[in-house]
Amino acid sequence: MPATPPLRMGATEWLLLVALSVLWGGTFFFFKVLVAVLPPFTIVLGRVGIAAAALNLYLLARRDPMPMTPRLWGRFLVMGLLNNVVPFSLIVFGETRISSGLASILNATTPVFAVLSAHLLTRNEKLTVRRGLGVLAGFAGVAILIGPDALAGLANQDLPGELACLAAAFVYGLAGIYGRRFQGIAPLKVATGQITGSTLILLPLAALVDQPWTLPMPGAATWATLAALALVSTALAYMLYFRILATAGATNLMLVTFLLPVSALLIGWLALGETVAPVAFAGMAAIGLGLACIDGRLLDRFHRPQAA
Repeated sequence: MPATPPLRMGATEWLLLVALSVLWGGTFFFFKVLVAVLPPFTIVLGRVGIAAAALNLYLLARRDPMPMTPRLWGRFLVMGLLNNVVPFSLIVFGETRISSGLASILNATTPVFAVLSAHLLTRNEKLTVRRGLGVLAGFAGVAILIGPDALAGLANQDLPGELACLAAAFVYGLAGIYGRRFQGIAPLKVATGQITGSTLILLPLAALVDQPWTLPMPGAATWATLAALALVSTALAYMLYFRILATAGATNLMLVTFLLPVSALLIGWLALGETVAPVAFAGMAAIGLGLACIDGRLLDRFHRPQAA
């Protein structure tokens, strides 16, 4: 039986990882532009609806139909709720109050929440000392970002937006645990199923809450931004995501969390003129240290046993 080739990060994988961080970093920019003209659920419905249509058409063109098992589609609906509907909506709400760069930094705490969720909800991914230190460093970064103004409660106008983005990161962590149920199913079909499930959930939700038919007809710029969010930062990003996953593995793929805030901060600065406070860099550094502890490979380089 031939040996399975090792998962690795070659030059191609690194380029794809940087590209993915830019595509996902653009999400925060697109959200910031769209919240000025559209309500939150309508934005999220546009994102997942257009992306679902694109991915289903892609599978149709490949003559690779989606499975139609009712039980599986029930799981797609739950995964769509956890991985798309709830966190996307929370981030959109958050960006009505905070900058896209800060939203991306807070979103980078997702692996921290994933580690805590895995410790509480699984039997084989318990906290280690190294991961525990990573969690503490990650929350220290959050504390630096939110700052002492959090003690003022509602007097801090940014606090609800910051908490919404943190809640989104927590739900993303839960989605990572629930996603274990899709073992043996092609990752692209899982992505297509969850986004299609998200669309089915959001159609009645947006109709009930936003009543989008009562809104003024969006202009060409709004439609272009929504299409870019759905096709570039969602459908195309998922294709890159699963390409990296197949060749480099899930652990290497987590490195995108180090790059994502940098991409989002640069896009927010260049395209929106957002300023970045020095405290944001301090908080990002603490969160980055926490991610490095959780990932472990950087620390392993300093503790690699010497050859005899």
